[in-house]
Amino acid sequence: MKIEELKRLLSLGENEKVEFKRQYNSDSAGREICAFLNSKGGFLICGVEDDKGTVAGVNLNLSKVENELAEQIIPKAPFFFELFDVEGKKVLVIEVPAGKDIPYSFNNDIFIRVRDKTKKADIETIREMVFRRQNEPERWERRFSDAQIDQDVDYDHLQSIGNKIKKSGRYSFAVNKNKETILESLSLEKFGRLTNAGDVLLCTNTANRYPQVIVKAANFPTGKTSDEFRDFKNFDGPLLKVLEEVYNFILRNTSTRSYFVKDSLERKDEPVYPMGAVREGLINAFVHRDYSDYQGSLSVFIYPDRLEISNSGEFPKGITADKIGYGQISVLRNPDIANMVYICGMMEKVGRGGLFIRESCKEKGLPEPLWTNKKDLGVTLTLFAPQVTPQVTPQVTPQVTPQVIELLKQFSGEMTRDELMTVLKLKDRKNFVDKYLNPALDQGLAEMTVPDKPNSRLQKYRLTVLGKKVRAELKETR
Repeated sequence: MKIEELKRLLSLGENEKVEFKRQYNSDSAGREICAFLNSKGGFLICGVEDDKGTVAGVNLNLSKVENELAEQIIPKAPFFFELFDVEGKKVLVIEVPAGKDIPYSFNNDIFIRVRDKTKKADIETIREMVFRRQNEPERWERRFSDAQIDQDVDYDHLQSIGNKIKKSGRYSFAVNKNKETILESLSLEKFGRLTNAGDVLLCTNTANRYPQVIVKAANFPTGKTSDEFRDFKNFDGPLLKVLEEVYNFILRNTSTRSYFVKDSLERKDEPVYPMGAVREGLINAFVHRDYSDYQGSLSVFIYPDRLEISNSGEFPKGITADKIGYGQISVLRNPDIANMVYICGMMEKVGRGGLFIRESCKEKGLPEPLWTNKKDLGVTLTLFAPQVTPQVTPQVTPQVTPQVIELLKQFSGEMTRDELMTVLKLKDRKNFVDKYLNPALDQGLAEMTVPDKPNSRLQKYRLTVLGKKVRAELKETR
């Protein structure tokens, strides 16, 4: 999250997905986190007055806060912490994705979010939540693996993970416990059997059971994939090890650019791509990919003019290619894997990875990164080398109706529903919403300025990046 987004949340006030607390209190925070997990996710912002969003500030030990909350939320769930300086005071933001294993409890009580309030769940609500969970298919990472704990787990790597967790301070990890207790505490083992998440994270021979985990990396001498390459390697093994190996593959196969420091004879050499953005792109691919797809893959292809990181699976619901670069609340396909990467201190920009990648490229003077999502090919992040402009022209498809086209043409900055109806000379509100506005919103061509309050009197609408590109294309084809 960037400071500008935090200020926007403060200005909008509390709602279904945002809760303010003047001070940090572990009991109060635990209840709110539990409620967000059991609902649609949200942000708990501590150090802010409830009513006005006035900054009061907090004084706390972040590692201690993370540890005590992680222990008291059952079952285990990833949620993420950031401290911000606002008006010279510290503000704590806890981002909570919607939980995948409801109902969650805090100190043996279950809480839910009802509009902008947190309440203790009644018996009927709890029964409904349990029924819903029982009738949902178990996600892939929670299913049992055929791996043998005693034979297949790399315990040296598990010890290394324990040291990373201890160093990050995000979770109390007793490395001297027996291995079964350690695995169970990390939600990687149950009933004496390893889960698929545990297999992916800890085993050296996962590819024997799940060949889709193999990562293909290649450096091509031309601008297209071919049988000719400068370097090629397949990687498999424990996820965090492979992640580092693939990162190093990119580092050694990426050219550098040199420049002299201003007012100095010192020359600096650095990779053409911002390596923080590369690492973030890799982490996103490893954490968010669809591991259940046996035909799936994760690949890294390096060309003279670009770097492509591709993983199987589509964008999670609510995320689109034109929005991912601007940040959004986290949507986790593999919460157990994401949680391990986070508590190891390797994931920081949760829900904001796309924004971080975009800003990093901008700081280096590179073209904007490009995300594409194709049903058969999955999600691809493309980083472009300096002085190379991606040629991407969105096509106006038959789904863009004449009504939507007319709406795009009439947009001028941010406009209310009434203003749009006026310029379109429409009087039937239902006709406008059903045939003009909703189709534009559904196709990602327009967006609400206050998405958390769709019926707010302050609600306005504006074109997305994709909407602007489509409108520009319409003008060119006149």
